[in-house]
This record gives sequence, C-alpha cells and structure tokens, in this order.
Amino acid sequence: MKQVELKILDPRMRDMLPAYATAGSAGLDLRACIESARTLGPGQTELIATGLSVHIADPGYCAMLLPRSGLGVKHGIVLANLVGLIDADYQGPLMVALWNRSDKPFVVEPMERIAQMVIVPVQQVQFTIVDEFAASERGSGGFGSTGRG
Repeated sequence: MKQVELKILDPRMRDMLPAYATAGSAGLDLRACIESARTLGPGQTELIATGLSVHIADPGYCAMLLPRSGLGVKHGIVLANLVGLIDADYQGPLMVALWNRSDKPFVVEPMERIAQMVIVPVQQVQFTIVDEFAASERGSGGFGSTGRG
C-alpha cells in the first residue's frame, strides 16, 4: 500500500482522519474543519479548511479532490473548480472550494464530510515535436467525429 505523509493542522482532526469506508472504497472523506456552521447562499462559493495537509512526495502520484455525490445530488453542493488537483510536491493545507449551485441556502456543519480525496497514478511525459501525426482512424476530427453516438 502506498504511504502518504499526513500532517494534522488542527487537533480536532486527530480523531477524524481520512479513512476508507470499505475495503473497496476509492475515496477518503475530507471534513469541514470549521469553528461554527457556515451558510452557503445560492450560487455562493467558499473555501473550507480540512485541518490537514498531505505530502505525496512521489511524482508518480497525485491526489484528486472530488465532490461527494450525495451533497451534489441532494443539495447542489459541488466543488467550485469541479476537481481539485494536489501535486506530489504540494505540502500546504488541503482546502475545499465548495460551490452551492442550487437555488437554496445550504448549511455546512463543523466536521461534516464535504469532499473526497482519491490518490491516483500520474504519468509525466516528454513532448516530441513533429510536423505531422501518424495516420489514425479519427485523425483531426473534433467532438463527435467518430460517428458513435
């Protein structure tokens, strides 16, 4: 299992560390490490602290912050940047930009699960400059150019 360094920035998080809910879970829940409830009005975005930071260190991996499906479907609460990317060399606080895309206010409670973090492999590449690409079935066709729905 991949080891990732975790720093606890707020002592309240010591007993609420990210953990996999089941053996098949891909995401680790992140919580709102806030002092008191915060209301997100319709269309409002707010940066919420998690009280944690991570250092992945290995450039072959990164962390992705994703919305929790229940918050998105039931309340319209998603991530303002849709997906957050945590690079392997980042060591700062994990922050979650919540966006209320609904037409109703939503109250974020202290220690509420607000997002999930998934550690994924990354392939760094080098570009080779070419004058032309090799022929392919799709070629330079745009969206929908494959004719398959």
